[in-house]
Formats: sequence, C-alpha cells, structure tokens
Amino acid sequence: MEFTGLLSAVVFVPLAGAVIIALLLRNDRHVRVFAAAIAVVEFALAIGVFAAYNKDAGGVQLVDRFANWIPGLGDDGFAVQYLLGVDGLSAPLVLLTGLLGLVAVLASWQIRLRVREYFIWLLALQTGVMGVFTSLDFLLFFLFWELELIPMFFLIAIWGSDPKSKREYSAMKFLIFTILGSAFMLVGILALFFSTGTFDMTALPDAIKGANLLLPAGVIFALLFVGFAVKLPLWPLHTWLPDAHTDAPTAGSVMLAGVLLKMGGYGMIRVSIGMFPDVASGAASLLETAAVINVIYGAIVVMRQTDLKRLIAFSSISHMGFVMLGLASVAGESGTVSPLGLTGAAMQMFTHGTITGLLFLLVGFLYDKAHTRYIPDLGGLAKRMPFLAVALLVAGLASLGLPGTSGFVAEIMVFLGTFKVFPYTTGIAAFGVVLAAGYILWTLQRVMFGPIKERFADITDVSGMQYVPIALLVIAIIVVGVYPSFISDVFASGVEPIAQSLERVAQASLR
Repeated sequence: MEFTGLLSAVVFVPLAGAVIIALLLRNDRHVRVFAAAIAVVEFALAIGVFAAYNKDAGGVQLVDRFANWIPGLGDDGFAVQYLLGVDGLSAPLVLLTGLLGLVAVLASWQIRLRVREYFIWLLALQTGVMGVFTSLDFLLFFLFWELELIPMFFLIAIWGSDPKSKREYSAMKFLIFTILGSAFMLVGILALFFSTGTFDMTALPDAIKGANLLLPAGVIFALLFVGFAVKLPLWPLHTWLPDAHTDAPTAGSVMLAGVLLKMGGYGMIRVSIGMFPDVASGAASLLETAAVINVIYGAIVVMRQTDLKRLIAFSSISHMGFVMLGLASVAGESGTVSPLGLTGAAMQMFTHGTITGLLFLLVGFLYDKAHTRYIPDLGGLAKRMPFLAVALLVAGLASLGLPGTSGFVAEIMVFLGTFKVFPYTTGIAAFGVVLAAGYILWTLQRVMFGPIKERFADITDVSGMQYVPIALLVIAIIVVGVYPSFISDVFASGVEPIAQSLERVAQASLR
C-alpha cells in the first residue's frame, strides 16, 4: 500500500461535492456558490499536483495504491489495483482539467433549469476526466473513461440548445460513437490482461515484450487506437463532434473541447505508442496521412460554416490533426527518434484546451447577449462589447498560431519534430495554419468589426462573474506563449522514456 492522498483528493473532491449537493442543498444560489467553492478547491489541488511533480526526477510520482482493489482477479492479488499516479505527461493535463473545471462552473452562473442536477453532473464529469489522467491501472482507467460519458450525455440532452429533439439526437450520437469506440478498447484491454496477467500500466510495456499475446500486437494496437481515435476525434470517426459541440451548453462545450478530446491524444501517447512502440513506428506513415487529412479537411469545412459553434468545432478537428502529426514523428530518422514531436503533440493538447475553451466560452456569452450564433446576422459588436472583442481577438490569434501566444509554441514544436521525418507531409499540414489565419480573421471581421447592426444597438458587454473565467484563460494563453518551458519541460520529461523505447526500435530495424 502506498498513499499520499493528493491524487485521490483531486479525483474524488468533485464527486464528493456532487453528492453533497444531491443530499443536502436545495437553494439554487447555495448550489452555485458551493459548486464554485468545490471548483476553486479542485483547481488549487490541481496546481498542487503540478507543483509537487518533480520533472528532474521523472517517472511516476504521488502514487496512491491499494493492491487488492478487486480480489480474485489475478493469481497474485495484484492484477486489479486502485492505482493512481502522475508523470510528466499527465501532470499538466491534471492542471488543465482543474482550470477548465473552474471555468465551466463559473460560466454556468446563469443556469436556471434544474440547477442542482446540472452542477451534480458537471462536477461528476470532472471526476471522470481526472480519473482518466491519473489512473495507472488499465481497468480503473477504463472505468473512469466510461464514467465521463454519463454526465456529458445528460448535460447535452437536458441543457443543450433548442429544439429538444436536436439536442437529444446530438447527445445520443455522442454516446453511441464513444461507446462503440470503448467496446474496441475493452477487447484490447482484456487481450492484454489475459496475455500478461496484469492491468498495471507501468508494468505492461515490459510485460508485453516477453508475453505470448492472445492476439497479434498489431491487432491489439488497432483495437485500442480506434477507441482513442473516436475521442480525439480522427477523420472519419469525427462526425459526432460538431453536433455535440453545437448543442452542448457553454460549460459542456468548454469541457468537451478543453479536456475530453485530450483523453484521446493522451491515450494514444500513453498506451498506443508507450506500450507498442514497434507497431506505432511501423504505422507512422498511416498516422501522418491521417494527420494531414484532419488538418486540411477540418480547415476547409470550417470555411463553409455560418454557426459560430460549428465553426469552432470543425477548427478543433483541424487542430487535433497537429496532435496526430506530432505522433507521426515516432518513425524517427536514421535510427534517431527525437522527443520534440511527441512533446509538441502533448503541448498542442494543453494549448488547444485553453484556446478552444476560451472560444466556446466567449461564443456562449455572446449568444446569451445577442441570442444568435449565425455569423451573417452579427457585426460591429466590438463597439458595444469591447472586453469580449479583445478576448475573442486573443483567442483567435492564438488559434492561428501567432507568436507570443500558446498556439504558436505547440505548433512550431510539432513542425520541428516532424519535419525531418516527413518533410512534405509537414509542409502540407503547415498550410493548415494559413487556412486557419483565413477563417479566423474572416470570422473576427464579420462578427466584431464593421458597422453595427441596428438590432444590437443596445447590447451590453460581459459583466460580473463572466469576467473571471475569461481572464483566467486569457492569462493562461499569454503566460504559456511567453514562457512555455514551465509546461513543455514537464511534458518532455514524460515523453522522454517513450522516445527512448522508440529509438531502440528504430536502431534495431537498422541492424
């Protein structure tokens, strides 16, 4: 037994808050205040986890372990454990989840429908995501992976956009896609367990090497990869995302874009590449092809959108292509695998979380004021909403990768890490940045500048509690853009062991 308690707290404090709301609180205002207090505590705990992680020491730290979590599975009693821990890959994502969890609660201050139930699901969602990023037992990982589906389904189906039939359709589509992806993943997990006798994700990479696998390694890799690809999402498994984003409430969109998509990228790095470096290296050309399709397809489809939320949703598909591009660097060059591409992919997950979270937050606030997201109906709003306009400008410029913002840091790391391996593909993907500049600047010009429409003559800027979540995300984007190493160095410590295993594979292939 090992128990520091910090990770267990960061995982279960939101769930405990949800239970308290369900059992003890009845007044809507008290529910809001209590949920905000829980979110603040959770963010403080996430900061504590990130600060406590020693990147110089590396490896898994802050471990909470109970060996006989489910007795009877496995001969030695250690097969199914309650095992939480963080390394350089997961510690920044815990910080991101804590930040966006607080943003989501503060963005929900104006919720009037079934307030208690809403905040119960929102807090439970945060427990599910935190559990995914901290679980090091594969069965526990899968349970948390499935747990987040339930809150998100209800958030979309009950508090999403009108009409009711549309939001229920989007919620069900989200559920069906993700459950089908999880079914593939579960088969892969069970195949690994029955081949190695363990669910321990820290032991599996070595256990796989010496095991007589129940299924071929390439098949297990594919099963797990499909589950992660649905969540990322990877074309053509992406079609649930625009509908879910469009019809989710503002906080739901923030969490969906900010952290739920990152679960897919995290799984690909931690599991698909970390446990099957030889298969991943052999599949690198497929990864880079998929990356280019995601980047270019998403950017082109964005240009046809007239709904602000759908525009941001398709831009997310494009930007997740950069994560895949970074993963493609696993092929290496002449027996050498640089961790830069993988670090860039991880940075892209973090920075995309803050940037797209801010974009969805601002569009939600704009819709509350203007009662429309239809781009041709908007215009000239910067004159009446200067604070929102500045924040939207920051988010837009970060999304297109302007130097000095966090978006630039992640994308340049991906390009530098992948260019030596796939120069032509990287060049095509880099053209996605040009397309992003086009659709972002076009959108900003049509929504915020030009003559103001008469119907918006009396519209007001954001106010009160709305300033706080906007400021938190703007600060995060600027700070990471100006001083990225405090995040990138931690990610680098996490992907370094994976890069070393990939390099051994690459050198062996040259012999």
